Amino acid sequence: MKEIDELSFPEDVRYSKDHEWARPEGELFVVGISDYAQDQLGDIVFVELPAKGTQLNKGDEFGSVESVKAVSELFMPMGGEVVALNADLEDSPELVASAPYAGGWMIKIKPSRPEEYDELMDHAAYLAMLKG
Repeated sequence: MKEIDELSFPEDVRYSKDHEWARPEGELFVVGISDYAQDQLGDIVFVELPAKGTQLNKGDEFGSVESVKAVSELFMPMGGEVVALNADLEDSPELVASAPYAGGWMIKIKPSRPEEYDELMDHAAYLAMLKG
């Protein structure tokens, strides 16, 4: 595992306490897991995502990530309808580790309450939480 200073935490996303992130993209939000979360998991071998059209609330489980050492549930950083899945993760789940904020994104949602984005942690608050 890497030191926190060696990990990437973009300032254009917001973070949940469960280590998921959300980034606005027009009227939608892109969702994935943070560099810290993927680093803790180790080698990712499988990603399970919900069906397109699934309606979920903030905090609901939306899938899981399986690594060689554990299976971790994924939780919605904000509520909404799943409108797109990252199909690349089916054949290349390791994208979550190599590019967690780019090619390793997981789902795109149409938010039910866009203001929930403002309730997520910004870059500084997330780093402060990680450092304890």
